[in-house]
Amino acid sequence: MTSLTPIVLGAPEFPLQLSDLTRLAEPGARLELHQSTRERTQPSRDLVERVQKEERVVYGVNTGFGRLSSVRIQPDEVEALQRNLVRSHAAGVGDPLPQSTVRVLMALRINSLLGGFSGVTQGLLESFCALYNSGIVPFVPSRGSVGASGDLAPLSHVALCLMGEGEAYWRGELIDAGEALRKAGLKPYSFQAKEALACINGTQLMTAVGGLALARAQWLVKAADIIAAMTVEALLGTNSAFHEAISRVRPHPGQIASAANLRACMQDSALVASHKGCPKVQDPYSMRCTPQVHGASREGLSFCSGLIEREINSVTDNPLVFPEEELILSGGNFHGAPVALALDSAALSLQYLGTISERRCDRLLNPDTSELPPFLTPHQGLHSGLMLVQYVAAALASENKVFCHPASADTIPTSAGHEDHVSMGPAAAYKLEKLIDNVEQILACEWLCATQALDFRRPLTFGPATEVAYAELRRVVPTWKDDHPPYPELKKARQGLQAMVAAVEQKIGPLQ
Repeated sequence: MTSLTPIVLGAPEFPLQLSDLTRLAEPGARLELHQSTRERTQPSRDLVERVQKEERVVYGVNTGFGRLSSVRIQPDEVEALQRNLVRSHAAGVGDPLPQSTVRVLMALRINSLLGGFSGVTQGLLESFCALYNSGIVPFVPSRGSVGASGDLAPLSHVALCLMGEGEAYWRGELIDAGEALRKAGLKPYSFQAKEALACINGTQLMTAVGGLALARAQWLVKAADIIAAMTVEALLGTNSAFHEAISRVRPHPGQIASAANLRACMQDSALVASHKGCPKVQDPYSMRCTPQVHGASREGLSFCSGLIEREINSVTDNPLVFPEEELILSGGNFHGAPVALALDSAALSLQYLGTISERRCDRLLNPDTSELPPFLTPHQGLHSGLMLVQYVAAALASENKVFCHPASADTIPTSAGHEDHVSMGPAAAYKLEKLIDNVEQILACEWLCATQALDFRRPLTFGPATEVAYAELRRVVPTWKDDHPPYPELKKARQGLQAMVAAVEQKIGPLQ
């Protein structure tokens, strides 16, 4: 499906999936509201309006917020209350979020409102959707949310743009939001009772940032298996450690999938066949235990991805409106604890891919373990070869240990103690994003080293998948002969990882 095909939100039979987040991030993506939207959302709006008309006191409709929830708001002040809420809560600081992330954040907030339990008008939903489709991207500072009551500050910057205030990107230029609306032919939206609160109460920052990172990790685990297979071949390792029988008696799905990928990548390798019957009994753990370690990463990723998919299809504002029961209930669905804990777990899971890859890098470069020229240079001594590539991998693997510290273990009360336990989910999302950046580069380091090592094993041929992976890197990075700065090649290797996975799957079929 191309980016020009509208993405339909609110279809009960087609909830959003993690893979949709990448599409939602694209500048050309467009949203459509499912035809059932009005039918599903109008009853909750009707109840909000009845409550307002009858002057019943309900949090978020005619009261203040947080510690000020006991303050009653008069009927003629309700719209001013909504405007003031957005203005006062747009308190973000720090570098702005990438425009792609903001687009995902907007789409996820709309999707949550479409659940029909937020009490918003059809007009708000249509205006929000029009803002996304216009190409306007609100300016959203990245810091300032503690993850409960939801991601208030960043979501308020989006709501501020809907009102025609604050700043926004229009065709790449940061301008006044009101001017951006005028250029796009849109009018500022005036929030009705409860609507501003519905727009800013939720976990959409942490789910957008964390969800995009997890979507990237889906292909990264495949890249890790492919590159590990290249290393095992280059180091004259055996593929018997990946035999199906081994995983059969310890049937973790992640281990089974990784072992299957390794077998598929090394199938019919003349290089593996060339040393059958050699006296070596066992390979080191960084090679032999690859399915167990990569599999553990996959297990953590699977759990976290499933939780995030549930979250992006959940209703996370407060209060929630249940028209069938005639109830408007204050609860805590905005609390980011489930998301924060999942993202912290994902970081701990995925760092395994980096630590074991760095060890394989070292084995490729060390002549004592590789039986290849030191640092994979044909001119040892005068040239240092790929020596520093392992340094880079080691530095990033060490940095990832810092990113594994759980953000969700912390909490600092806010709103004068009224909101006395918070999730710190955004911090968990940001550090996961950085950790995955590092894992990508570590794998790129191993890919560079494994490809160079395989050059020394010619004229023997490799497995069908590893031949493709080898060729993909050699298209942009030549064989290392004389010393030169490797940083451009490390960058190209990282940029080519996803394309490499696609090329391998085109050759041998989908990997697990």
